[in-house]
Amino acid sequence: MLKLAVLVSGGGTNLQAIIDAIDSGKIKNTKIEVVISNNPNAYALERAKNHGISAVALSPKTFKAREEFNVALLDKINEYNVDLIVLAGCLVNIPESIVNAYENRIINIHPSLIPSFCGVGYYGLKVHEAVLARGVKVTGATVHYVDAGVDTGKIILQKAVNVEEGDTPESLQRRVMEEAEWIILPQAIDMIASQSL
Repeated sequence: MLKLAVLVSGGGTNLQAIIDAIDSGKIKNTKIEVVISNNPNAYALERAKNHGISAVALSPKTFKAREEFNVALLDKINEYNVDLIVLAGCLVNIPESIVNAYENRIINIHPSLIPSFCGVGYYGLKVHEAVLARGVKVTGATVHYVDAGVDTGKIILQKAVNVEEGDTPESLQRRVMEEAEWIILPQAIDMIASQSL
């Protein structure tokens, strides 16, 4: 049984996609042990509670120093004895201490086709704003392993999504989630659970 910690910052739509895929059997042999959010008001925490999953709010703002938060986050993840950390719309930079402790056991979903529109400063709507500003015709999403860099880990899966005439950052974000993120993130977890990676 692959045990997951899912780290989120907002609404938790990718978390919901994982929950639904486990429930429907698209992801086999997997259980979410805990959902952790840096945002105590994240709706993702409600999604977890509604599904009987441990939901933990751990905000950097409640710590005197960032290093204290990093230690607390690693301690909290370790409490649940998980096999894989899934960053599902998590806006916290994962510290090197956690990357080292869970080497090749952290994955992230990024809303572009890496290596385009990724790295420092590219997150959330900012990615889609940059895609539209550049005028590209195809964007998408990428699931990748997390290493010490920003969006530099080995790519697991990618899925392309067409940019349409009249797209806004919000409409493009929604299409990338629906047509790519919610599909390939559960696929990647299932691949890891079945050890086909």
